Amino acid sequence: MSVVPDEKKSTPTNQAQSDELRAQIFQRLHPHAYLDRFLIEGVRPDGRTPEEWRDVFINVGSISTANGSALVRIGGTTIVCGVKAEIAEPELDTPDQGFLVPNIDLPAMCSPKFKPGPPSEEAQVLSERLNAVLVSTQLLPLTTLCIEPGRSVWCLYVDATCINYDGNAFDAALLAMVAALRNTTLPEATYNEETGRTTCRSRTTHHPLSLNNDKVIAGLSFGVVPTPSVPMGLDTGEGKNTSHMAGPILIADPTAFEEPLLVRALSVVVDVQGRVVFVEGGVCGKSGTDHDRDEGSTLIEKSIQAAQERAKILHQLLR
Repeated sequence: MSVVPDEKKSTPTNQAQSDELRAQIFQRLHPHAYLDRFLIEGVRPDGRTPEEWRDVFINVGSISTANGSALVRIGGTTIVCGVKAEIAEPELDTPDQGFLVPNIDLPAMCSPKFKPGPPSEEAQVLSERLNAVLVSTQLLPLTTLCIEPGRSVWCLYVDATCINYDGNAFDAALLAMVAALRNTTLPEATYNEETGRTTCRSRTTHHPLSLNNDKVIAGLSFGVVPTPSVPMGLDTGEGKNTSHMAGPILIADPTAFEEPLLVRALSVVVDVQGRVVFVEGGVCGKSGTDHDRDEGSTLIEKSIQAAQERAKILHQLLR
């Protein structure tokens, strides 16, 4: 005699799928509460601790048609960068300086949050931030791009494209641009006064860029989330350490899910010698009280210390 299984009886597989579906719905409807449930336990939704970073992967020379290129992956965020060199006329007020034009594209294919069409406001702001960092740190002296003062200079277009977005695009894009510039080579060019033209002597002989090796930089980004609220009736465990809930929490390398939940973001740029050369962000805290300013200053100091430690690993990957 055959026995027909009871279809209503839940199996471990069905129960797991049901739990996962409920968790996804809860995450979608109540993202703050969802994140708080993890932070109360001292972890984040992806399993990392608040101060833990995602794995980093760098591959250079991946685009054969560019003068230099690099691909960088930080967790689920993947950015490819290519450098294209063109000859241009210098500005009248800076006749001996070339051009460095960084740009990043956040296409619709990399994330549902971005729409097709012209560059989004986020992409434009990110391009401005990257340009400010690269120019202010003098990684590449623009005078080294001069072919003939007042006549001919190199213009480097540093174009980065995000092919998968999972937060912290600034760190990944800056790392990709620096790696691509280190991989860039230019042909030897000369300017002919009689013809007024710039020509390259050889297409096979190329020279690397004259970068300031002691000013190679890496970006490290952080976020601040409010103090997690403990739901009524939630047992955190007797004797469990809840000191991390005493105030706002500083998290390193925020993901795409965590970024909209931040009350403040902070980016620190550190050079190869461990010096902080660029800091973007403000004092944390919702009010202007002295307590909040002191608390925010403490978080900034912690982020700078953590950035300097993490930068050592990133600079080793860039070598």
